[in-house]
Amino acid sequence: MSQENIDPLRANRDAMRTRVATGADLEGLTAVLTAAFETDPLWSWAFPDPKDLEVWWRFVISSALRYQCVWVSGDYATASVWIPPDGTELTEEEEEQVEPLINELIGPRAPVVMELLERFEASHPRRRPHYYLSLLGTNLDYRGRGLGMALLAENLANMDAEGVPAYLESSNPGNNGRYERLGFRQVGEFTTPGGERTVATMWREVGG
Repeated sequence: MSQENIDPLRANRDAMRTRVATGADLEGLTAVLTAAFETDPLWSWAFPDPKDLEVWWRFVISSALRYQCVWVSGDYATASVWIPPDGTELTEEEEEQVEPLINELIGPRAPVVMELLERFEASHPRRRPHYYLSLLGTNLDYRGRGLGMALLAENLANMDAEGVPAYLESSNPGNNGRYERLGFRQVGEFTTPGGERTVATMWREVGG
């Protein structure tokens, strides 16, 4: 087999090797997830300037890294940010920093984005412990290879082994079918304050 045929296969295998992220991965995670969501229907509406989105994601990811539930494949080919059962996306201290940070980033648009964040919180299920998928994104150079869904499937297999269900919000309607193929079902939805964008809430029982 020629070198030209070997390298792409090896690169794909390397991109699929997963590990639990640590604090040292914060910048790499922030970069890949900012790029992944730069054209997302919801988050590009909330933060039209990718530099503002980068600051917001760094804030969110930094908090999530206090749990060992953030996964990365290869050299940041794809990443998933989970919050464990009974965990919180932000600490109480960080929650107090949200509104000042949003005001600093987007100024006069802050009230509608704060309302959006409140709608995320209001729609979150509380009755049963579950893993919450906060973020899932793929490096633009690796899109189209199924790596994001492969990482998600691997994560879900671990959660099935624990006997714990999972929850996510889909900010891009184009991804809903992909999540459904892994066992999620839509249980509700909410919109941005002016109705410009719709977010699907999705739940997955153990085993899908």
